[in-house]
Amino acid sequence: MLIRHLDFFITLTEEQHFGRAAELCGVSQPALSLAIRKLEEDLGATLVLRGKRFMGLTAEGQKVMTWGRQILADYGHLRDDLVGRRKGGLTGRLRLGVIAPAMPLVPLISTRFEARNPMARIAIQLMSPPEIATGIRQFDLDGGFTWLEGRPPADIFTQPLRPEHALFACRKDHPFAPDPTVPWRDAVTQPLCVAEGDIAAHLEARNIRPAITCASLDGVLAHLRAGLWCAIVPAGFGALLAPCDEIVLRDLDDGGPQKKLGIILMKRDPQSPMVQALQDCIASLNEDGSLAAL
Repeated sequence: MLIRHLDFFITLTEEQHFGRAAELCGVSQPALSLAIRKLEEDLGATLVLRGKRFMGLTAEGQKVMTWGRQILADYGHLRDDLVGRRKGGLTGRLRLGVIAPAMPLVPLISTRFEARNPMARIAIQLMSPPEIATGIRQFDLDGGFTWLEGRPPADIFTQPLRPEHALFACRKDHPFAPDPTVPWRDAVTQPLCVAEGDIAAHLEARNIRPAITCASLDGVLAHLRAGLWCAIVPAGFGALLAPCDEIVLRDLDDGGPQKKLGIILMKRDPQSPMVQALQDCIASLNEDGSLAAL
């Protein structure tokens, strides 16, 4: 079995179209079909339901898709490891999925990772918790920064980073700014801007409708700087503020949804060099207290 044939097959399962898969693989459609038939011969099983177009996968094809993702991920890690050994350091790309409240943590982790692995690259995607979990299991992501809730599945490794709570944000000249704690009942009387997610859902559950809901925290920050709005933001929001910002963060007597941010990884033995480097980086940040200081 050739890795190339397996790669063609996985691309077909993702595109579900022979023409698009062939184009992405850089081959003709007949060449793609021939490679997949060769893979079927090598494995002794029919993998693809064929008609005039792609009709889906057989039960055997579903199994090969699951194993194939893992094999291709391992092959990529092996190749990066060997190249890195020749070049004197880790190469390749660290792929991270991140929920919006965790995004302020990422620059600190990226800085430490880049310092330790200068030849590696980092790709960061803003994703929802379900999308991150799927990306980890399908080997499309090396790690995910998301909420840690309940007991993790047996195949997932989790590492808590810090608890998360909500803060009230306003300009320094706002009447609430001098107080270290703002009562929730007073905070919700202000023209509020919030990011989509848990804080917005928490407000909605209390029948509170913010004036503005943004897709991300940078949108909230832009509205705060405009001076017409206040906000309820996750604690990590402070990492987005510049020294010159006229914005202050204040505790709420009711901190909203209490959750724990953490990293999730696929349990592997041995672990891929890229993921191991990420774990080592986070361990060093925990040891020197950098994450807790945010």
